[in-house]
Amino acid sequence: MNIEEFRDHCLAKPGTTEHTPFGPDTLVFKVMDKMYALTGIDSFEFINLICDPEYAIELREKFDGSIRPGYHMHKKQWNSVDTDGSVPDYTIRHLINHSYELVVSKLPKKLKEELKQLSDGH
Repeated sequence: MNIEEFRDHCLAKPGTTEHTPFGPDTLVFKVMDKMYALTGIDSFEFINLICDPEYAIELREKFDGSIRPGYHMHKKQWNSVDTDGSVPDYTIRHLINHSYELVVSKLPKKLKEELKQLSDGH
């Protein structure tokens, strides 16, 4: 997966916006203003994604070294996922989806309703 494919996948999700709050080198994707993915722009070496803590442990064991506790993030809930081909693209897409859905599931009811309207095209 390259950065354009990553960006396109994230931006296709309802309510997603992109930002650079940590400076021009870090690209952040948010749903309804809640972060779910970030990566380096110039060095697309890994993606940080939020993850269910138990699933995160399972992934770290399965992809030893290629999925690890999130760099500069809460280590229990965030994973850093390598983009060098050691983790298949379909798995990366699944993990982006998981991260997005996990954040959406924790949104307040009002924001979930706004998001539903966005995804219904209203």
